[in-house]
Amino acid sequence: MTLPVFGLILLSIALSALAQVVLKLGMSAAGVSRALADGGAAHVAWAVASEWRVLAGLALYLASAAAWLFVLARLQVSAAYPFVGLGFVLTLLLGWWWLGDTLSAERVLGTLLVAAGVVLIARS
Repeated sequence: MTLPVFGLILLSIALSALAQVVLKLGMSAAGVSRALADGGAAHVAWAVASEWRVLAGLALYLASAAAWLFVLARLQVSAAYPFVGLGFVLTLLLGWWWLGDTLSAERVLGTLLVAAGVVLIARS
């Protein structure tokens, strides 16, 4: 694996993890929360579709997918896909840092086990 391909993998994973956090912020916005509480599918759809953080999160996912397509063009999927597990670690850390998510010992240990699995698969 070349350094540029590894960089694309990391870029794709980082954009995907960031998308998760931005989407969470968007779905927690006051307008979306009110729409979800009031009900009405059209009202909820409009609130979600007009929330800039939801749109930004979707754009980040699109950018992540574009980077991932370049990775898949250069690597076997069985070699590339295990790296996606690193997204669990990054999302955990971003959620803790940016959103104030709770880090329990079980959550951290589980995430580290996923990361260890990624390392083992990547080395094979």
